[in-house]
Amino acid sequence: MSPMLHEDRCFGPDARQIEVARELYRGARDLPLVCPHGHVDPRLFTDPDYHFGTPVDLLLIPDHYVFRMLYSQGVALEDLGIPRVDGGPVETDHRKIWQTFAEHYYLFRGTPTGLWLDQELAEVFGITGRLDGDSAQQIYDQIAEKLESPELRPRRLFERFNVEVLCTTDAATNTLEHHRAIRASGWGGDIRPTFRPDAVVNLDSPRWRQEIDRLSEVSGVAVTSYAAFIEALEQRRAFFKSLGAAATDHAALTPYTAPLSEREASAIFERALRGEASDEDARRFTGHMLIEMARMSTEDGLVMQLHVGSWRNHNPSIFERFGRDKGADIPIATEFTRNLRPLLDAFGNDPRLTLILFTLDETTYSRELAPLAGHYPALRLGPPWWFHDSLNGMQRFFEQVMETAGLYNTAGFNDDTRAFLSIPARHDVWRRASANWLAGLVVRHIIQEDDAHEMMHELAYGLAKRSYRL
Repeated sequence: MSPMLHEDRCFGPDARQIEVARELYRGARDLPLVCPHGHVDPRLFTDPDYHFGTPVDLLLIPDHYVFRMLYSQGVALEDLGIPRVDGGPVETDHRKIWQTFAEHYYLFRGTPTGLWLDQELAEVFGITGRLDGDSAQQIYDQIAEKLESPELRPRRLFERFNVEVLCTTDAATNTLEHHRAIRASGWGGDIRPTFRPDAVVNLDSPRWRQEIDRLSEVSGVAVTSYAAFIEALEQRRAFFKSLGAAATDHAALTPYTAPLSEREASAIFERALRGEASDEDARRFTGHMLIEMARMSTEDGLVMQLHVGSWRNHNPSIFERFGRDKGADIPIATEFTRNLRPLLDAFGNDPRLTLILFTLDETTYSRELAPLAGHYPALRLGPPWWFHDSLNGMQRFFEQVMETAGLYNTAGFNDDTRAFLSIPARHDVWRRASANWLAGLVVRHIIQEDDAHEMMHELAYGLAKRSYRL
């Protein structure tokens, strides 16, 4: 094991708890990785000889977890090679970018990103020393050399990482050409799409009208009315399902839901087509469509995911220069009990629906989410998301949710990442955090050790597989 990676990392200080945690972790460490929600580009797997590019292409430019930290300390995104919307000049010397990254690597001490990166460097690339300004170029060369190896092709890594299934996230208008190419290639890796309709369902989405035109094109349904819109969405869901999709995914500012009559929904949709929809129209339509999506899930069996509580593109200066997904999305306070009730009134007791909830507002864990999931058969709680996908975030989740919701009303783990090489590290942190939490219950005599082993298997593998019907 690399000196960078202690065998007992993430475990608490109590000697007896560490002993139990080690045993629990060993029992789950080598289980296959189930990845039911994430953002890995399926293009990685279409070409057996796909090359990741340079170390900067791989580890820095696509990963907002990394460059947002550097930006917070005054490093310009241009200096990190992040492409500008207007095509303006950015640094293109990847060795220079890497040097800047390495000189600031200390910023990631004690962060989940630091944990993931250390494990990637050690276990994927065989790096045994610290990354800093002095070692930067040597480590760059080591990584670059490894990236030329056939062992570092995405398909080979998929098998090496022991990934059982990986689900991508794809716009409702996506033709899924890469998924079709993967299937046609004869390769055995299980890569599945996930249906994400935000761009056509949320009326305030950028380029909404163009996306509706695109929806018409790919569905073969002329979307000139609300009824045609629903028909097109149902057609697209069926198409996604035919290529293995197990779930849908929906992002909204809040979990507000409220049904509209057919007449009301049609009127709002027609105003939107004319470019006359108000902010209130958009809010009401999204709230209605979440219920419609739940209805569709009861009919086609797709698991429904709802991610709420992120103020997107909070920094307009960055958004204008670099576009979305540049590290400027910030959590906001969220309320579930009232907002979600109309959807739950309609489908919360329906055994055909599985609705997995994610939030960036941890204050709702014990107050709202755990009691809701501990009652409604349709609800499951997703793991700590985004900013809370961390050792301490996981511990808070276990402590605030599990007693009330119960383990079996949670959905295990998903890595939710664009950074393919970080997937094993992210799952490893979850498995270690799970082992540590369960060991704490054992040493306090709350559960038996044999129960803890069963629960560990569920947290590492079984819950995700069953929750997503994989």
